[in-house]
Amino acid sequence: MRTTVVYETHATTEDNESGHSTGWLPGRLSATGLQQAVQLGERRRDDGLAAVVTSDLARAVQTVSIAFAGSDVPVLHDWRLRECDYGAWNGAPSTLVQGSRVAHLDVPYPGGETWRQAVDRVTGALRDIATRWSGQRVLVVGHVATRWALDHAAAGTALETLAGEEFAWRPGWNYDVTHLARLTQPSVKG
Repeated sequence: MRTTVVYETHATTEDNESGHSTGWLPGRLSATGLQQAVQLGERRRDDGLAAVVTSDLARAVQTVSIAFAGSDVPVLHDWRLRECDYGAWNGAPSTLVQGSRVAHLDVPYPGGETWRQAVDRVTGALRDIATRWSGQRVLVVGHVATRWALDHAAAGTALETLAGEEFAWRPGWNYDVTHLARLTQPSVKG
């Protein structure tokens, strides 16, 4: 049975509009973002979802809280769906953070993590979603790292390719994650 993840990014934040990369900072939706959150609910509220799983960062939680207010669809928060941790660069200008993605695929941001670590973390959450909601449809609300993990783990796109692409918003992506439930947890080296 096919397990589908519908991915949506959190709504537009004040940081997005001011040209900053929020990273692991909470962030807050802008006026535009508040409208987008309502539209997300209109798009997905009656979409046959078994659950909504969201990043625990405030901007994603705020998006889902608005979109699914009064809905019977269960909403769960998972810290593993967070954006890449830019460490000392959380909240830095987007030109700095986004312009250095390729350089930070395997080299951590100062005091943060690598993109590969972020994608591995998110993939663990996706594996659990594929196992828990086998054969069902789940909405995942997250960040760039969330989409990269889906593109990499579910669709086989190389991280090097993803790091060189611009993020283009659209109203949702669909991924078949059935095979992720069969993957083993990556081994920890130490």
